[in-house]
Amino acid sequence: MQNSTADFQLNFSNKTSICASISRPNAKPQAVGSNFMRHFAFAILILTLLSCSTKDNNKMGLFDKLFGKKETPKQTENNSVDFDTTQLVKTAEMLDEDLYWNIIDKSLKNTSNQDDQEQFLIREIGNLTPRQMVGFRLRTDKLLYDTYNSDMWCAGYIMNGGCSDDGFEYFRNWVISRGRNTYYQAKQNPDNLINAIDENLEMYDFESFWYVALEAFKQKTGKDLYDYIDNENFKTKEGQYPQFEFTWQEENPESMKKICPKLFDKLWDKH
Repeated sequence: MQNSTADFQLNFSNKTSICASISRPNAKPQAVGSNFMRHFAFAILILTLLSCSTKDNNKMGLFDKLFGKKETPKQTENNSVDFDTTQLVKTAEMLDEDLYWNIIDKSLKNTSNQDDQEQFLIREIGNLTPRQMVGFRLRTDKLLYDTYNSDMWCAGYIMNGGCSDDGFEYFRNWVISRGRNTYYQAKQNPDNLINAIDENLEMYDFESFWYVALEAFKQKTGKDLYDYIDNENFKTKEGQYPQFEFTWQEENPESMKKICPKLFDKLWDKH
């Protein structure tokens, strides 16, 4: 029995050419045989198409087009990423302290000014899970809480030539942003900040450091980080600071000098 060849060619998206050749008997088959061979040829064509098709502009193979493909989160124009917000829950858990300081120390090694450090921190925090991002902010709040005292306020007043309530918050954020060693040395004795003096700084404050986790969280989830703080169980934060009495008076510079003599001698006359 002689055979003839049926050639099939499919052009896909003007980019992929798929060819298949199906041999069938040349003799006249019965109607049911003819239908069978047409179905068989079509099946071979589909199998060939699936095996050799290239990807389209979106880098999805035909199999993905036909049967669907789980897409990765999409990057938006403002660098935010689509996120399943149903996974978000409130938390009072602080970020692991070692991880927290590692992120800050890394930012100090890779930047030379506050603007660059801020952007670096936002990117690094963006690599954390949303729960960890909230934890980063909570860890910051705890460190601020632990340095809310008269002596630290005295250091901020001397270094900046004055220190309001908000200014004291931003001053302590700057202290934290200088890394673990600077923070804990200052916590032990604020006069140790003499080692962190930078002649290029006009003010020793870093307000935007307080918000880096908020910005990273917003970019990743599109949500407000504040909405995912378990305020019922997290208490070491602004608004619940411990009460204290000032051990110095701004109208009495000598009282400040007793607390931070090195800072006073270095900076007071410059204001």
